[in-house]
Amino acid sequence: MPQELQLQVLPEVAATADLLTQYVANHVKCSIQDIKHITILKRSIDARQRSVKINLKVDVFYADEDVVHRKIDFPEYKNVKDAPRVIVVGAGPAGYFAALQLIELGVKPIVVERGKDVRGRRRDLKAINRDHIVHPDSNYCFGEGGAGTYSDGKLYTRSKKRGDVNRILELLVAFGATQDILVEAHPHIGTNKLPKIMQDMREKIIEFGGEVLFEMRVVDFVIKGNEIHGVVVNGGDVIEAKKVILATGHSARDIYELLDRKQVLIEAKPFALGVRAEHPQALIDKIQYSCDYRGEFLPPAPYSIVKQVNGRGMYSFCMCPGGVIAPCATAPGEVVTNGWSPSKRDQPTANSGIVVELRLEDFKPFEKHGALAGMEFQKAIEQRAFLLAGETQRVPAQRMVDFSQSKVSSSIPKTSYVPGTTSTELGEVFPGFLTQIMREGFQEFGKSMKGYFTNEAILHAPESRTSSPVRIPREDYTLVHPQIKGLYPCGEGAGYAGGIVSAAIDGEKCAIMCVESMQ
Repeated sequence: MPQELQLQVLPEVAATADLLTQYVANHVKCSIQDIKHITILKRSIDARQRSVKINLKVDVFYADEDVVHRKIDFPEYKNVKDAPRVIVVGAGPAGYFAALQLIELGVKPIVVERGKDVRGRRRDLKAINRDHIVHPDSNYCFGEGGAGTYSDGKLYTRSKKRGDVNRILELLVAFGATQDILVEAHPHIGTNKLPKIMQDMREKIIEFGGEVLFEMRVVDFVIKGNEIHGVVVNGGDVIEAKKVILATGHSARDIYELLDRKQVLIEAKPFALGVRAEHPQALIDKIQYSCDYRGEFLPPAPYSIVKQVNGRGMYSFCMCPGGVIAPCATAPGEVVTNGWSPSKRDQPTANSGIVVELRLEDFKPFEKHGALAGMEFQKAIEQRAFLLAGETQRVPAQRMVDFSQSKVSSSIPKTSYVPGTTSTELGEVFPGFLTQIMREGFQEFGKSMKGYFTNEAILHAPESRTSSPVRIPREDYTLVHPQIKGLYPCGEGAGYAGGIVSAAIDGEKCAIMCVESMQ
């Protein structure tokens, strides 16, 4: 049996096999020749002291032991070509993991996706960046892989109680992700690698008899009595099934509107909204690592910060070291930002959503919209940003200190946001209470992270799609909608997940409950 050790070492030791072997040999008081192999099980950074250290959990194999390498493989998938079928609406992580779980359980998934496959999406993303044209069915949020495919691929989750996180990570490794995601405290795949992984998932679904249908937007549900019988897609075709897993993602506003029109129970849900802040990565490194130069053995530094301001939580969200800011509108006439990082996180800037928690009472001006009040609040801010940006995908922007002083920035440097920026007093984008919280909050952030509050930081507005503004209710145990038999609200779009891993876990859970109800 290997010896398991908990170590704290310098970054260069953690990154260099020979140095790590020498360190372990000294630690256990043996010779280097006695150590056959070291497997790193977990790795995290401790930057709390002046000297940054790396925490490692390792297995040490000695000369007289056989080295056991972790083998990751697929579950036993069944051929489901002629099996009973379930419709899965949405080809994001919730939808694809639900589909794979259905196949594992012997049920045929028919995945219906409004957007294009990963390759087809690229042309429409270029049109947003270059021509300011938003395709309402193919953009950074809609299409194969959902929002995660072209917006980062961070896998960190606090959803340990929701399900088996390791199972999800191991499945991603089986589909091509590096085994580093099993080791890192904050695992990350990268926008450049996720498209191939999603494509391979699709091919696996098809290989075992499932179907994946692109450019098929659901425009109606076939409901008889209180039971679902299928969906109607654009063009009027009906796809029949008595079980539907609804995994559309948090930006499918037309689905919320459809459910509301059909008097299917939905609920307004609080969410968070704010800006996306971009700093030079070197500045964040200096703050977080307490050094002038990060060096080659440390990754670009992330940050996480939370403050209470005027009784509201204001916090960093979806922080992207060495990343870029992307235009994530899903319809013409709106501006939305998000951020992502490539796998190497090698861009010169760091960005993060900085958002403020909202409450249901904040949506009172839109109360005539009922359960869609939060969505209309969100939409109004995005549309205002579009108008302030000259009715383009250029984003309203302001230097951080200038924003806190209600001062229009005389100049905005080039940022990573490709469509460009428009110098704007961001108080014109947001309601007054939200503006005031952020103005005070950034100053509070600067007290905790010395150097963070600076005019080198550029704020881009708005960061508005942090989570769904609507919850589609479901029974606690069966996960079925309380009103419509056979309808399984799932993932971020239904209000039950917040990222790739938690969405994947929820997709699997819904698939399991769906199959159990068929037996």
